[in-house]
Amino acid sequence: MAGRDENTLSDLTLLGNQKTKYAYEYDPSILEAVDNVHTERDFFVKFNCPEFTSLCPMTGQPDFATMYISFVPDMKLVESKALKLYLFSFRNHGDFHEDCVNIIMNDLIDLIAPRYIEVWGKFTPRGGLSIDPYCNYGKPGTKYEKMAEHRLMNHDMYPEKVDNR
Repeated sequence: MAGRDENTLSDLTLLGNQKTKYAYEYDPSILEAVDNVHTERDFFVKFNCPEFTSLCPMTGQPDFATMYISFVPDMKLVESKALKLYLFSFRNHGDFHEDCVNIIMNDLIDLIAPRYIEVWGKFTPRGGLSIDPYCNYGKPGTKYEKMAEHRLMNHDMYPEKVDNR
């Protein structure tokens, strides 16, 4: 396949839209998917969002992170502009770091049913402590379930230095 045509993109409402509206409250309905036209092979898709923000649910103070989202697609891909707007919708969302990564992963599983997915939030320190929650999922009964278990047990074998933030 050399490219996509209008028929394969007809369900997208955000990409190319010059009147983008930003949601200031968490909204998973923003997410949109497109067909994966390369289902015959495994490949990783990785999104890096270095400007992720959410709020502490107790104090309302902002939390900043780089959010890493990697997945092996099955039948669907997440559309990147919709993902960007969805991640922006966390801007005024009050939740703990661990909740944010799990919510993102669950919403993407619901949307695209990937073979494998992982979400890693690398939050900047507040009060001298950084929190880097990681979660993953592999489709049950497949090699990806074993892959998820292996990656979870080995995902942070070489932690970075504190001076790299």
